[in-house]
Amino acid sequence: MNQNISSRDDYEEHYTLSTTEPEKYWAQIAKSYDWKKEPQKIIQGDFNDLEIKWFEDGQLNITYNCLDRHLEKRGNKTAVMWEGNSPDDEHLSYTYNELHREVCRFANVLKDQGIKKWDRVVFYMSMVPELLTGVLACARIGAVHSVVFGGFSAQALAGRIQDCEAKLVVTNDEAYRGAKTIGLKEITDEALKSCTTVDKVLVRKRTHASHVNYDSTRDLDLLELLSQADDQCEPEWMNAEDPLFILYTSGSTGTPKGLLHTTGGYMVWAGQTFKNVFQMEEDDIYWCTADIGWITGHSYIAYGPLINGASSVIFEGIPTYPDAGRFWEIVEKYKITHFYTAPTAIRALQACDLKFVKDHDLSSLKVLGSVGEPINEEAWQWYHKEIGNEKCPIVDTWWQTETGGFMISPMAGITECIPSYATYPQPGILPQLVDNEGVQLEDKTAEGNLCITQPWPGMARTIWGNHERYRQTYFTTYPGKYFTGDGAKRDEKSRYRITGRVDDVMNISGHRIGTAEVEEAINEHPFVVESAVVGYPHDIKGQGIYAYINLNEGAEIELDKLKTEINEFIIKVIGPIAKPDQVQIVSGLPKTRSGKIMRRILRKVASKDVSNLGDISTLLNPEVVDEIKKGAGL
Repeated sequence: MNQNISSRDDYEEHYTLSTTEPEKYWAQIAKSYDWKKEPQKIIQGDFNDLEIKWFEDGQLNITYNCLDRHLEKRGNKTAVMWEGNSPDDEHLSYTYNELHREVCRFANVLKDQGIKKWDRVVFYMSMVPELLTGVLACARIGAVHSVVFGGFSAQALAGRIQDCEAKLVVTNDEAYRGAKTIGLKEITDEALKSCTTVDKVLVRKRTHASHVNYDSTRDLDLLELLSQADDQCEPEWMNAEDPLFILYTSGSTGTPKGLLHTTGGYMVWAGQTFKNVFQMEEDDIYWCTADIGWITGHSYIAYGPLINGASSVIFEGIPTYPDAGRFWEIVEKYKITHFYTAPTAIRALQACDLKFVKDHDLSSLKVLGSVGEPINEEAWQWYHKEIGNEKCPIVDTWWQTETGGFMISPMAGITECIPSYATYPQPGILPQLVDNEGVQLEDKTAEGNLCITQPWPGMARTIWGNHERYRQTYFTTYPGKYFTGDGAKRDEKSRYRITGRVDDVMNISGHRIGTAEVEEAINEHPFVVESAVVGYPHDIKGQGIYAYINLNEGAEIELDKLKTEINEFIIKVIGPIAKPDQVQIVSGLPKTRSGKIMRRILRKVASKDVSNLGDISTLLNPEVVDEIKKGAGL
């Protein structure tokens, strides 16, 4: 069997073997990676016992596969090119030799600070090169990295540091984000007031602002330490099931979930899915516009491209700074061949003057990609025509933090790409559609709840410190199956189209935000009795946040003032990404007689689709529905 999928027949061969004889298939795939000790045990456990292990007796280091094994043949090949927030920033570029040395330096800095195997290190940074080298440095020495997106609040950061009991935090003095600066060090200082496990903070100075405070007993200058560090560091050999990273994602309850990914299975999955979906050639240039604070940045910036010896661009800025041509300027500047971004960015740029696209030469592009949420057909067509010049396949990738990598996606130039469809599962993935009772929908064309029926190497093994929550969240709704939380349609050619979340998690600009955590923040306002938030269709973000708020009797406050104060609570607890787009004051929320809020009704009102609200006569308070409709102008 050819290790690289290069045709539709290859795909069919890989897929059939991977789903009928997974042990044999993955044993063959594993041989294309470098192991200190090659695994003999390939798969253990299932979705009932949840003691799942992949390549358990294998030993490896993922950074050896990202860096060392490329040095002989690709040592002088460009590994990473860094593009700063402003076009005027200094351009930085690293060959595989240079990146190897930078990672070793950072690894030695971590060791000098007492970080050892299995210790947790939290990164709260902008997209500077040291975020990438720091993450790889942790993996080099066997420490567990946990990256927290730089848009989260001090309270959200503190909760994540406390949950994983991190010993060290790496941050910036400040971060550039378009025309703004964000005080990451100040936010970190506030977070650490309630964190007892952190010994040291490494500060990567970015703006060199004089007003940033430093604690001489705790804070250290990262760039200074790196300049003094040795550039050689032998990799720590890890067992395949040793932890690699913890990444927090929102749940339908207020507490974020620390998804734990392990070393060997994740490496194989990130490597294979990147190779199969993007179909890159040796001299191609890849750019994923994501932040390493999300799983996309882990799998398809930090690991997948480097495992495959690719050349990548990483970007600190935003798509509209200094103007809406920034993405296309970068594509032209680096001659990008493979471009991977989110529907939110595509829709935002689609709304701008086409001049920003036409001013740039995009002829280098070969493959386009989409990530974070289902891409709507209008945006897909614009992307295809105006950016891809109708010659670039669009890989519309469906996957999750929990899955570690692509699950259902076209393969560029091999499987068909059609608007709004993720199309076919990756080798090793057995999707299944079920109804609300868990009965499999066996018709060729069907719509239901999307489950996966057999383990795959890249799946998260547990929720950090709470295996029972892992079981309850993903495996109890439909026993023996992984429930994705998404709905999907299947057409007559067995192609899948993801229809969106079916649980109480919203997808805002590709970021998963739990309704419960937003409601908890809103409910901190002294005038608020109760709130309910839902997602609704938004032209740019895909989904916006619609908040229904019930105030104390007699509370007098202007709506604009209430919105401002509520946003302050949300920014404090979660971060600005969770601010509501719409706020409606209500006298009550529609509830069942057991007290459950009927979000289905609220979602329909927010979406301005009240043609069929179902039977509301059994509600505890059916009269409130008409009042809510009227308040929404319906």
